[in-house]
Amino acid sequence: MPNFTLPDSVFEQAAAEFPTPFHLYDEKGIRERARRLNRAFAWCPDFREYFAVKALPNPAILRIMKEEGCGLDCSSATELKLAEACGFRDEQIMFSANAMPPEEYDQARALGAIINLDDASDLATLEAHGGVPECVCLRYNPGGDFSIGNTIMGNPGEAKYGMPEAQIRDTLARLKEKGAARFGLHAFLSSNTMAASYYPELAGILLRLGKAMERETGVRFAFINLSGGIGVPYRPEEPEVDIAAVGEAVRKVYGEICPEGGVAVKSELGRWMTAPFGWLVTRAVHEKKTHRDYIGVDACAADLMRPAMYGAYHHITVCGKREAPADRVYDITGCLCENNDKFAIERPMPEIAVGDLLVIHDTGAHGHAMGYNYNGRLRSAEILHAADGKDRMIRRAETARDYFATLDADPAAKALGL
Repeated sequence: MPNFTLPDSVFEQAAAEFPTPFHLYDEKGIRERARRLNRAFAWCPDFREYFAVKALPNPAILRIMKEEGCGLDCSSATELKLAEACGFRDEQIMFSANAMPPEEYDQARALGAIINLDDASDLATLEAHGGVPECVCLRYNPGGDFSIGNTIMGNPGEAKYGMPEAQIRDTLARLKEKGAARFGLHAFLSSNTMAASYYPELAGILLRLGKAMERETGVRFAFINLSGGIGVPYRPEEPEVDIAAVGEAVRKVYGEICPEGGVAVKSELGRWMTAPFGWLVTRAVHEKKTHRDYIGVDACAADLMRPAMYGAYHHITVCGKREAPADRVYDITGCLCENNDKFAIERPMPEIAVGDLLVIHDTGAHGHAMGYNYNGRLRSAEILHAADGKDRMIRRAETARDYFATLDADPAAKALGL
């Protein structure tokens, strides 16, 4: 269920110090999450989590990940620069290529990052931009539907990522000719799944394929990367995935297929690592009663677009009213000139008054990171609730000057104060 580990007093204290809206992250919770994952896979000596930077690209969070022994998964030049600025280098970085500009390969190779090739044609680009390293990862796409039992978990055949087995085989042969000696396999076949069997099933697929490719090509099979995909319980009725049980199930599959060991296990979790430890704190600023009852808040989809983009559910509580009966029904809305700018639709809630502080749960991944500036709305600040109980701003709120900054080539720049 949504994370209630922080009392309302934490959000009220932060809102007294910083203007709403803002995202607040719990350092203690994030650290313990990383430790739980590392304990779950401690049976594999070379296990490493590559935190997906796209989920929460803030240096303060990335440094926490580094201190907890994690690497970073990067997929752009900007994310590579963040990794470098936070002290990550070499095999602490996984660069997942996907229709990348060629110069980004140069940048990744200069940092010594592990290159995760998405397509057979990427090999030529890599060779011309940084050269072929001793170890390369290949992204696998089996096509069709990905099922666990009778349940379809994803549709790789429609995904733009990865290459089929025949291309994996041919690319490995070409890599060997160009000096590569080790390879890893990566796949992302399901998103935000609550099935504990997902990682074990995926591990079996990659381990079997890797062993077969090693026999056929002679290139040493070095690691599997299970990528992300493990979900979090956004809804109150959903149970949490038991990561210890997941790690043990992967260990059993590993032991059956790879009893001699020697193949490392990696992950690239983003959502599971940080989503439950972030909250969007916003204040009710308007009430409207028409065909429905609406509560307008000072946040909008510029701060959290998952509900508008996917119809995603995020639990919402009202500070001081957690135990109050949910005997009203509201749409909780932002101020964008878009009808989908709603954090909740016909949601049972306690009575909300203008001025109440609302807390939108599980925004610690793909929350602030997915923000945008439609209508000229400005993205909010990010606050770290540190392990010592103090709150620290780790990203200020945007200003109009930030929004106008790229207009410095226009004659209106001076009038805009640039």
